[in-house]
Amino acid sequence: MAKAAKSSGASKSSTKGKPRSKATAKGKVRAKLSPRSLLRRWLGRAALGFLVVTLLPILLFSVVNPPITHTIWSEYRRLGDIDREWVPIEHIAPAVGRSVVAAEDARFCQHWGLDAQAIRAAIAEGGQRGGSTISQQVVKNVFLWQGRSWFRKALETLMTPMVEAVWTKRRILEVYLNVAEMGEGVFGAEAAARHYFGVGPDELSHRQAALLATVLPNPKERSAAKPTAFMRKRAAQIMDGAATIRADGRAACFED
Repeated sequence: MAKAAKSSGASKSSTKGKPRSKATAKGKVRAKLSPRSLLRRWLGRAALGFLVVTLLPILLFSVVNPPITHTIWSEYRRLGDIDREWVPIEHIAPAVGRSVVAAEDARFCQHWGLDAQAIRAAIAEGGQRGGSTISQQVVKNVFLWQGRSWFRKALETLMTPMVEAVWTKRRILEVYLNVAEMGEGVFGAEAAARHYFGVGPDELSHRQAALLATVLPNPKERSAAKPTAFMRKRAAQIMDGAATIRADGRAACFED
């Protein structure tokens, strides 16, 4: 009997010393997680998911040309047809790139996608002028949609530094020159050059390039072939600006 009692005691002792099962341990850990901890966990997973979903197309389009954008598709549905042909930046006159940068984002080579100076200037003028960089416009055109909403702007602000980190400045400008609307249903420098001037994009003169840049803020209402007095004056300013950024090195990041 004494031996049996000892054996029973030893059995209980050995049971106490055994590690708990993994399922039981996990259950107790979950039970201890507070609502705040669970929220942080799910927010972390959501942030990781967002990073993966956004980074993959950014990586893809760093080497593959975007086949279409939301704006191009919308205009195709509205008009029934659009004019667009992708051309590499090497087949576009250098004056076009300099003119667009001078007109839309003179500090293109100096910022990382978000231009604090331009944003402050836009706020100071009560929102009468845009503060978006060329990089932001590329993100909006290629990955997002048109329209003014805080949600879209927040996505644009988050994605722009990611594009800047993966793409070169030359690639950003190349995509911009191929997806920007330069007339009603006219997208990109190639289509615009032939539509307005009957020449290839590599044959555009400095003045023609500047006139194309004047169309960008209002492509549905302006025509580079029939410029208004304001557009002619603006084109002259853009030509001066393009010459300046070439001379002072602000075009170096996108020119050979």
